[in-house]
Amino acid sequence: MISNVLGVGEKPTKKRFQVLTLIFISVVINYMDRTNISVAASALTEELSLTSVQMGLIFSAFGWTYSILQIPGGLTVDLVKIRILYPFILTAWSIATLVQGFISSFSALIGCRMVIGVFEAPSYPCNNKIVTSWFPENERASAIAVYTSGQFIGLAFLMPVLALIQSYFGWRGLFIISGIIGIVWAAIWYIFYRDPHDHPSINKAELKLIQGEEHTAKSLSQEKDSPVVDIPQKITKQDFATVFSSKKLWGIYIGQYCLGGTLMFFLTWFPTYLVEYRGLDFIKSGFLASLPFLAAFCGVLVSGFTSDFLVKKGISKEVARKAPIIFGMFLTIFIVGANYTDDTFWVITFLSIAFFGNGLSSIAWVFVSLLAPKHLVGLVGGCFNSIGGLAAVTVPIIIGFLVKDGDFKPALLFIACLAAIGSCAYLFLVGKIEQVPTQPVIKSE
Repeated sequence: MISNVLGVGEKPTKKRFQVLTLIFISVVINYMDRTNISVAASALTEELSLTSVQMGLIFSAFGWTYSILQIPGGLTVDLVKIRILYPFILTAWSIATLVQGFISSFSALIGCRMVIGVFEAPSYPCNNKIVTSWFPENERASAIAVYTSGQFIGLAFLMPVLALIQSYFGWRGLFIISGIIGIVWAAIWYIFYRDPHDHPSINKAELKLIQGEEHTAKSLSQEKDSPVVDIPQKITKQDFATVFSSKKLWGIYIGQYCLGGTLMFFLTWFPTYLVEYRGLDFIKSGFLASLPFLAAFCGVLVSGFTSDFLVKKGISKEVARKAPIIFGMFLTIFIVGANYTDDTFWVITFLSIAFFGNGLSSIAWVFVSLLAPKHLVGLVGGCFNSIGGLAAVTVPIIIGFLVKDGDFKPALLFIACLAAIGSCAYLFLVGKIEQVPTQPVIKSE
Protein backbone atom coordinates (compact mmCIF):
# COMPACT_ATOMS: atom_id res chain seq x y z
CA MET A 1 0.00 0.00 0.00
CA ILE A 2 2.77 2.44 0.96
CA SER A 3 4.69 1.54 -2.21
CA ASN A 4 1.62 2.28 -4.29
CA VAL A 5 1.10 5.66 -2.63
CA LEU A 6 4.73 6.68 -3.03
CA GLY A 7 4.95 5.37 -6.55
CA VAL A 8 7.84 3.01 -5.61
CA GLY A 9 8.68 0.88 -8.64
CA GLU A 10 6.60 3.18 -10.83
CA LYS A 11 8.42 5.08 -13.55
CA PRO A 12 7.69 8.83 -13.33
CA THR A 13 5.68 10.30 -16.13
CA LYS A 14 7.19 13.24 -18.00
CA LYS A 15 4.26 15.63 -18.03
CA ARG A 16 6.45 18.46 -16.77
CA PHE A 17 8.26 18.48 -20.13
CA GLN A 18 4.95 18.82 -21.97
CA VAL A 19 4.18 21.81 -19.76
CA LEU A 20 7.63 23.20 -20.55
CA THR A 21 6.80 22.96 -24.25
CA LEU A 22 3.69 25.08 -23.65
CA ILE A 23 5.80 27.74 -21.90
CA PHE A 24 8.44 27.65 -24.64
CA ILE A 25 5.95 28.32 -27.44
CA SER A 26 4.26 31.02 -25.35
CA VAL A 27 7.63 32.77 -24.92
CA VAL A 28 8.25 32.60 -28.67
CA ILE A 29 4.88 34.28 -29.30
CA ASN A 30 5.50 36.76 -26.48
CA TYR A 31 8.75 37.94 -28.05
CA MET A 32 7.35 37.87 -31.57
CA ASP A 33 4.79 40.44 -30.46
CA ARG A 34 7.47 42.50 -28.70
CA THR A 35 9.85 42.56 -31.66
CA ASN A 36 7.71 42.69 -34.79
CA ILE A 37 7.80 46.48 -34.30
CA SER A 38 11.58 46.39 -34.84
CA VAL A 39 11.15 44.52 -38.13
CA ALA A 40 8.50 47.04 -39.20
CA ALA A 41 10.56 50.03 -38.01
CA SER A 42 12.13 51.02 -41.31
CA ALA A 43 8.80 50.89 -43.19
CA LEU A 44 7.03 52.68 -40.33
CA THR A 45 9.65 55.41 -40.21
CA GLU A 46 9.28 56.05 -43.93
CA GLU A 47 5.47 55.85 -44.18
CA LEU A 48 4.70 57.84 -41.02
CA SER A 49 7.72 60.19 -41.31
CA LEU A 50 9.08 59.36 -37.86
CA THR A 51 12.40 60.53 -36.40
CA SER A 52 14.87 58.32 -34.53
CA VAL A 53 13.77 59.91 -31.26
CA GLN A 54 10.11 59.13 -32.04
CA MET A 55 11.02 55.54 -32.92
CA GLY A 56 12.89 55.32 -29.62
CA LEU A 57 9.69 56.38 -27.84
CA ILE A 58 7.63 53.81 -29.77
CA PHE A 59 10.16 51.08 -28.92
CA SER A 60 10.08 52.05 -25.24
CA ALA A 61 6.29 52.50 -24.89
CA PHE A 62 5.89 48.77 -24.30
CA GLY A 63 8.31 49.02 -21.38
CA TRP A 64 6.46 51.88 -19.67
CA THR A 65 3.47 49.77 -18.70
CA TYR A 66 5.35 46.46 -18.67
CA SER A 67 7.75 47.69 -16.01
CA ILE A 68 5.21 49.57 -13.88
CA LEU A 69 2.85 46.60 -13.77
CA GLN A 70 5.41 43.92 -12.93
CA ILE A 71 4.72 44.09 -9.19
CA PRO A 72 0.92 44.07 -9.59
CA GLY A 73 1.45 41.34 -12.19
CA GLY A 74 3.49 39.29 -9.73
CA LEU A 75 0.82 39.69 -7.07
CA THR A 76 -1.82 38.63 -9.60
CA VAL A 77 0.17 35.48 -10.35
CA ASP A 78 0.14 34.61 -6.64
CA LEU A 79 -3.65 35.07 -6.46
CA VAL A 80 -5.13 33.88 -9.77
CA LYS A 81 -4.97 30.36 -11.20
CA ILE A 82 -2.41 30.17 -13.98
CA ARG A 83 -4.78 28.24 -16.26
CA ILE A 84 -7.18 31.22 -16.25
CA LEU A 85 -4.66 34.05 -16.16
CA TYR A 86 -2.29 33.00 -18.93
CA PRO A 87 -4.77 32.55 -21.82
CA PHE A 88 -6.52 35.78 -20.80
CA ILE A 89 -3.40 37.92 -20.97
CA LEU A 90 -2.23 36.13 -24.13
CA THR A 91 -5.49 36.91 -25.91
CA ALA A 92 -5.47 40.53 -24.75
CA TRP A 93 -1.93 41.37 -25.88
CA SER A 94 -2.52 39.54 -29.19
CA ILE A 95 -5.58 41.68 -29.91
CA ALA A 96 -3.52 44.80 -29.25
CA THR A 97 -0.84 43.45 -31.61
CA LEU A 98 -3.43 42.88 -34.33
CA VAL A 99 -4.90 46.38 -33.93
CA GLN A 100 -1.49 47.90 -34.76
CA GLY A 101 -2.10 46.81 -38.32
CA PHE A 102 -5.02 49.24 -38.66
CA ILE A 103 -3.57 52.47 -37.25
CA SER A 104 -1.63 55.30 -38.88
CA SER A 105 -0.45 57.70 -36.20
CA PHE A 106 2.45 58.04 -33.79
CA SER A 107 0.16 58.39 -30.74
CA ALA A 108 -1.94 55.33 -31.66
CA LEU A 109 1.19 53.20 -32.00
CA ILE A 110 2.35 54.40 -28.59
CA GLY A 111 -1.06 53.43 -27.13
CA CYS A 112 -1.01 49.93 -28.64
CA ARG A 113 2.52 49.28 -27.45
CA MET A 114 1.51 50.35 -23.93
CA VAL A 115 -1.48 47.97 -23.99
CA ILE A 116 0.78 45.09 -25.04
CA GLY A 117 3.03 45.94 -22.08
CA VAL A 118 0.04 45.87 -19.70
CA PHE A 119 -0.96 42.33 -20.59
CA GLU A 120 2.52 40.87 -21.06
CA ALA A 121 3.53 42.09 -17.58
CA PRO A 122 2.42 38.95 -15.69
CA SER A 123 3.80 36.53 -18.31
CA TYR A 124 7.30 35.92 -16.93
CA PRO A 125 6.17 35.72 -13.29
CA CYS A 126 3.67 33.15 -14.63
CA ASN A 127 6.46 31.22 -16.34
CA ASN A 128 8.59 31.23 -13.21
CA LYS A 129 5.74 30.07 -10.99
CA ILE A 130 4.89 27.26 -13.39
CA VAL A 131 8.49 26.04 -13.39
CA THR A 132 8.68 26.36 -9.60
CA SER A 133 5.56 24.20 -9.20
CA TRP A 134 6.37 21.69 -11.97
CA PHE A 135 10.14 21.10 -11.59
CA PRO A 136 12.38 19.99 -8.71
CA GLU A 137 15.02 22.51 -7.68
CA ASN A 138 17.88 20.65 -9.40
CA GLU A 139 16.08 20.84 -12.77
CA ARG A 140 14.88 24.43 -12.64
CA ALA A 141 17.87 26.15 -14.25
CA SER A 142 17.58 23.77 -17.19
CA ALA A 143 13.83 24.37 -17.42
CA ILE A 144 14.32 28.15 -17.23
CA ALA A 145 17.05 27.88 -19.86
CA VAL A 146 14.73 25.96 -22.19
CA TYR A 147 11.81 28.39 -22.01
CA THR A 148 14.09 31.44 -22.00
CA SER A 149 15.73 30.08 -25.13
CA GLY A 150 12.35 30.56 -26.80
CA GLN A 151 13.01 34.28 -26.97
CA PHE A 152 16.25 33.58 -28.84
CA ILE A 153 15.69 30.50 -31.00
CA GLY A 154 12.18 31.66 -31.82
CA LEU A 155 13.43 35.04 -32.98
CA ALA A 156 16.42 33.49 -34.76
CA PHE A 157 13.99 31.73 -37.08
CA LEU A 158 11.29 34.37 -36.90
CA MET A 159 13.44 37.34 -37.91
CA PRO A 160 13.80 36.20 -41.54
CA VAL A 161 10.21 34.90 -41.53
CA LEU A 162 8.86 38.20 -40.22
CA ALA A 163 10.95 40.05 -42.81
CA LEU A 164 9.46 37.87 -45.57
CA ILE A 165 5.92 38.36 -44.23
CA GLN A 166 6.44 42.10 -44.32
CA SER A 167 7.87 41.95 -47.83
CA TYR A 168 4.68 40.20 -49.05
CA PHE A 169 1.97 41.68 -46.82
CA GLY A 170 3.49 44.94 -45.65
CA TRP A 171 4.01 46.07 -42.08
CA ARG A 172 0.25 46.08 -41.46
CA GLY A 173 -0.07 42.45 -42.48
CA LEU A 174 2.86 41.62 -40.21
CA PHE A 175 0.97 42.88 -37.14
CA ILE A 176 -2.34 41.27 -38.14
CA ILE A 177 -0.81 37.82 -38.72
CA SER A 178 1.17 38.02 -35.46
CA GLY A 179 -2.00 38.86 -33.50
CA ILE A 180 -4.01 35.99 -34.99
CA ILE A 181 -1.27 33.48 -34.07
CA GLY A 182 -1.39 34.60 -30.41
CA ILE A 183 -5.18 34.36 -30.16
CA VAL A 184 -5.14 30.78 -31.49
CA TRP A 185 -2.36 29.81 -29.10
CA ALA A 186 -4.29 31.18 -26.10
CA ALA A 187 -7.09 28.71 -26.81
CA ILE A 188 -4.61 25.84 -27.11
CA TRP A 189 -2.99 26.82 -23.78
CA TYR A 190 -6.31 26.75 -21.93
CA ILE A 191 -7.18 23.34 -23.32
CA PHE A 192 -3.91 21.63 -22.39
CA TYR A 193 -2.49 23.33 -19.26
CA ARG A 194 -3.14 22.04 -15.72
CA ASP A 195 -1.37 22.50 -12.38
CA PRO A 196 0.50 19.35 -11.20
CA HIS A 197 -2.19 18.15 -8.78
CA ASP A 198 -4.94 18.79 -11.33
CA HIS A 199 -3.24 17.12 -14.26
CA PRO A 200 -5.26 14.07 -15.34
CA SER A 201 -2.34 11.88 -16.40
CA ILE A 202 0.56 12.71 -14.05
CA ASN A 203 1.45 9.81 -11.75
CA LYS A 204 2.48 9.76 -8.10
CA ALA A 205 6.11 9.02 -8.98
CA GLU A 206 6.43 12.25 -10.94
CA LEU A 207 4.68 14.20 -8.19
CA LYS A 208 7.16 12.79 -5.70
CA LEU A 209 10.05 13.67 -8.03
CA ILE A 210 8.79 17.24 -8.41
CA GLN A 211 8.21 17.78 -4.70
CA GLY A 212 11.26 15.92 -3.40
CA GLU A 213 11.04 14.30 0.02
CA GLU A 214 8.97 16.94 1.75
CA HIS A 215 5.67 15.05 1.57
CA THR A 216 4.76 11.88 3.44
CA ALA A 217 2.99 8.92 1.92
CA LYS A 218 -0.26 10.13 3.43
CA SER A 219 -0.02 13.66 2.03
CA LEU A 220 0.99 12.35 -1.39
CA SER A 221 -2.02 10.10 -1.43
CA GLN A 222 -4.29 13.00 -0.50
CA GLU A 223 -2.69 15.28 -3.08
CA LYS A 224 -3.23 12.85 -5.92
CA ASP A 225 -6.61 11.43 -4.98
CA SER A 226 -8.42 14.45 -3.58
CA PRO A 227 -8.63 18.08 -4.65
CA VAL A 228 -6.03 20.43 -3.22
CA VAL A 229 -6.70 24.13 -2.87
CA ASP A 230 -3.73 26.45 -2.38
CA ILE A 231 -4.86 29.29 -0.13
CA PRO A 232 -2.76 32.37 -0.93
CA GLN A 233 -1.10 34.02 2.05
CA LYS A 234 -1.85 37.66 2.69
CA ILE A 235 1.01 39.94 1.61
CA THR A 236 2.07 42.10 4.57
CA LYS A 237 4.09 45.30 4.99
CA GLN A 238 6.92 43.17 6.32
CA ASP A 239 6.86 41.16 3.07
CA PHE A 240 7.27 44.36 1.05
CA ALA A 241 10.09 45.40 3.38
CA THR A 242 11.81 42.06 2.71
CA VAL A 243 11.46 42.44 -1.04
CA PHE A 244 12.85 45.99 -1.17
CA SER A 245 15.49 46.00 1.59
CA SER A 246 17.53 42.90 0.80
CA LYS A 247 20.98 43.54 -0.68
CA LYS A 248 20.91 40.11 -2.31
CA LEU A 249 17.65 40.85 -4.06
CA TRP A 250 18.89 44.26 -5.19
CA GLY A 251 21.88 42.48 -6.69
CA ILE A 252 19.65 40.42 -8.97
CA TYR A 253 17.35 43.40 -9.66
CA ILE A 254 20.25 45.55 -10.89
CA GLY A 255 21.71 42.60 -12.78
CA GLN A 256 18.39 42.05 -14.54
CA TYR A 257 18.22 45.69 -15.63
CA CYS A 258 21.71 45.46 -17.13
CA LEU A 259 20.90 42.13 -18.77
CA GLY A 260 17.76 43.67 -20.22
CA GLY A 261 19.75 46.55 -21.72
CA THR A 262 21.53 44.24 -24.16
CA LEU A 263 18.34 42.35 -24.91
CA MET A 264 16.44 45.56 -25.67
CA PHE A 265 19.07 46.66 -28.17
CA PHE A 266 18.61 43.42 -30.10
CA LEU A 267 14.82 43.49 -29.78
CA THR A 268 14.42 47.08 -30.94
CA TRP A 269 17.29 48.89 -32.68
CA PHE A 270 19.27 45.94 -34.09
CA PRO A 271 17.46 45.57 -37.46
CA THR A 272 17.57 49.36 -37.93
CA TYR A 273 21.29 49.30 -37.11
CA LEU A 274 21.92 46.73 -39.86
CA VAL A 275 19.75 48.45 -42.49
CA GLU A 276 20.34 52.15 -41.87
CA TYR A 277 23.78 52.25 -40.22
CA ARG A 278 25.46 49.26 -41.89
CA GLY A 279 23.76 49.63 -45.28
CA LEU A 280 22.36 46.09 -45.62
CA ASP A 281 19.24 45.42 -47.64
CA PHE A 282 16.09 44.52 -45.70
CA ILE A 283 15.85 40.81 -46.59
CA LYS A 284 19.57 40.18 -46.05
CA SER A 285 19.45 41.98 -42.72
CA GLY A 286 16.63 39.66 -41.61
CA PHE A 287 18.82 36.60 -42.16
CA LEU A 288 21.97 38.15 -40.66
CA ALA A 289 19.93 39.33 -37.65
CA SER A 290 19.10 35.69 -36.91
CA LEU A 291 22.75 34.78 -36.23
CA PRO A 292 23.17 36.62 -32.89
CA PHE A 293 19.83 35.15 -31.77
CA LEU A 294 21.12 31.65 -32.56
CA ALA A 295 24.25 32.46 -30.56
CA ALA A 296 22.11 33.62 -27.61
CA PHE A 297 20.05 30.43 -27.89
CA CYS A 298 23.22 28.35 -27.60
CA GLY A 299 24.37 30.48 -24.69
CA VAL A 300 21.24 30.06 -22.61
CA LEU A 301 21.13 26.28 -23.10
CA VAL A 302 24.84 25.87 -22.31
CA SER A 303 24.34 27.98 -19.20
CA GLY A 304 21.23 26.22 -17.92
CA PHE A 305 22.31 22.63 -18.43
CA THR A 306 25.87 23.26 -17.25
CA SER A 307 24.59 25.02 -14.14
CA ASP A 308 22.27 22.12 -13.22
CA PHE A 309 25.01 19.59 -13.99
CA LEU A 310 27.39 21.35 -11.61
CA VAL A 311 24.74 21.47 -8.86
CA LYS A 312 24.11 17.72 -9.24
CA LYS A 313 27.87 17.13 -8.97
CA GLY A 314 27.94 18.95 -5.64
CA ILE A 315 29.56 22.17 -6.85
CA SER A 316 28.53 25.14 -4.73
CA LYS A 317 25.63 27.25 -5.96
CA GLU A 318 27.86 30.31 -5.78
CA VAL A 319 29.87 28.79 -8.65
CA ALA A 320 27.22 26.76 -10.46
CA ARG A 321 24.59 29.50 -10.56
CA LYS A 322 26.58 32.74 -10.54
CA ALA A 323 29.56 31.93 -12.76
CA PRO A 324 27.59 31.64 -16.04
CA ILE A 325 25.90 34.99 -15.41
CA ILE A 326 29.09 36.86 -14.54
CA PHE A 327 31.07 35.34 -17.41
CA GLY A 328 28.19 35.98 -19.81
CA MET A 329 28.04 39.66 -18.93
CA PHE A 330 31.79 39.89 -19.42
CA LEU A 331 31.40 38.48 -22.95
CA THR A 332 28.67 41.03 -23.66
CA ILE A 333 31.29 43.79 -23.36
CA PHE A 334 32.68 42.51 -26.68
CA ILE A 335 29.82 44.34 -28.41
CA VAL A 336 32.10 47.41 -28.61
CA GLY A 337 34.28 45.50 -31.08
CA ALA A 338 31.70 46.28 -33.79
CA ASN A 339 32.70 49.94 -33.47
CA TYR A 340 36.15 49.20 -34.85
CA THR A 341 35.38 47.36 -38.07
CA ASP A 342 33.49 47.97 -41.31
CA ASP A 343 33.53 44.29 -42.29
CA THR A 344 30.01 42.82 -42.03
CA PHE A 345 31.45 39.44 -40.98
CA TRP A 346 33.22 40.92 -37.98
CA VAL A 347 30.31 43.16 -37.06
CA ILE A 348 28.02 40.12 -36.86
CA THR A 349 30.74 38.14 -35.05
CA PHE A 350 31.18 40.72 -32.28
CA LEU A 351 27.42 41.10 -31.91
CA SER A 352 26.99 37.31 -31.79
CA ILE A 353 29.64 36.98 -29.05
CA ALA A 354 27.87 39.68 -27.07
CA PHE A 355 24.45 38.06 -27.45
CA PHE A 356 25.91 34.62 -26.65
CA GLY A 357 27.04 36.19 -23.37
CA ASN A 358 23.57 37.62 -22.85
CA GLY A 359 22.21 34.10 -23.33
CA LEU A 360 24.64 32.71 -20.76
CA SER A 361 23.35 35.28 -18.28
CA SER A 362 19.68 34.64 -18.99
CA ILE A 363 19.19 31.91 -16.37
CA ALA A 364 19.04 34.76 -13.83
CA TRP A 365 15.39 33.86 -13.13
CA VAL A 366 16.63 30.85 -11.16
CA PHE A 367 17.74 33.28 -8.42
CA VAL A 368 14.13 34.31 -7.83
CA SER A 369 13.18 30.82 -6.63
CA LEU A 370 16.53 30.36 -4.83
CA LEU A 371 16.50 33.64 -2.90
CA ALA A 372 12.80 34.52 -2.45
CA PRO A 373 10.79 33.30 0.55
CA LYS A 374 8.48 30.60 -0.80
CA HIS A 375 5.26 32.60 -0.38
CA LEU A 376 6.82 35.64 -2.09
CA VAL A 377 8.07 34.03 -5.30
CA GLY A 378 5.48 35.89 -7.37
CA LEU A 379 6.13 39.24 -5.68
CA VAL A 380 9.91 38.96 -5.89
CA GLY A 381 9.56 37.82 -9.50
CA GLY A 382 7.43 40.88 -10.17
CA CYS A 383 10.02 43.23 -8.63
CA PHE A 384 12.84 41.45 -10.43
CA ASN A 385 11.11 41.75 -13.79
CA SER A 386 9.84 45.27 -13.05
CA ILE A 387 13.31 46.66 -12.49
CA GLY A 388 14.60 44.59 -15.39
CA GLY A 389 11.72 45.97 -17.43
CA LEU A 390 12.97 49.50 -16.85
CA ALA A 391 15.57 48.65 -19.49
CA ALA A 392 12.71 48.37 -21.97
CA VAL A 393 11.62 51.88 -20.94
CA THR A 394 14.96 53.65 -20.88
CA VAL A 395 17.37 51.88 -23.22
CA PRO A 396 15.47 52.38 -26.53
CA ILE A 397 15.03 56.09 -25.75
CA ILE A 398 18.67 56.53 -24.70
CA ILE A 399 19.81 54.82 -27.91
CA GLY A 400 17.44 57.02 -29.92
CA PHE A 401 19.15 60.11 -28.54
CA LEU A 402 22.65 58.65 -28.86
CA VAL A 403 22.20 57.85 -32.57
CA LYS A 404 20.25 60.94 -33.67
CA ASP A 405 23.38 62.42 -35.29
CA GLY A 406 23.96 59.26 -37.32
CA ASP A 407 26.68 57.65 -35.18
CA PHE A 408 25.88 54.30 -33.52
CA LYS A 409 29.20 53.88 -31.70
CA PRO A 410 28.10 55.60 -28.44
CA ALA A 411 25.08 53.27 -28.28
CA LEU A 412 27.22 50.11 -28.39
CA LEU A 413 29.58 51.56 -25.77
CA PHE A 414 26.55 52.25 -23.57
CA ILE A 415 25.45 48.59 -23.82
CA ALA A 416 28.96 47.41 -22.88
CA CYS A 417 28.97 49.64 -19.78
CA LEU A 418 25.64 48.17 -18.65
CA ALA A 419 27.08 44.66 -18.94
CA ALA A 420 30.06 45.61 -16.77
CA ILE A 421 27.76 47.05 -14.08
CA GLY A 422 25.62 43.91 -14.13
CA SER A 423 28.57 41.59 -13.55
CA CYS A 424 29.63 43.72 -10.58
CA ALA A 425 26.12 43.47 -9.08
CA TYR A 426 26.34 39.67 -9.01
CA LEU A 427 29.94 39.72 -7.76
CA PHE A 428 29.51 42.18 -4.90
CA LEU A 429 25.81 42.31 -3.93
CA VAL A 430 24.30 38.84 -4.31
CA GLY A 431 26.84 37.04 -2.13
CA LYS A 432 26.00 33.61 -0.72
CA ILE A 433 23.09 31.85 -2.40
CA GLU A 434 20.52 31.32 0.34
CA GLN A 435 16.89 32.18 0.93
CA VAL A 436 16.37 35.74 2.10
CA PRO A 437 14.88 35.84 5.63
CA THR A 438 11.59 37.66 5.98
CA GLN A 439 11.41 40.84 8.04
CA PRO A 440 10.09 40.24 11.56
CA VAL A 441 6.57 41.33 12.30
CA ILE A 442 6.56 44.38 14.60
CA LYS A 443 3.73 44.09 17.09
CA SER A 444 2.24 47.19 18.60
CA GLU A 445 2.16 47.36 22.36
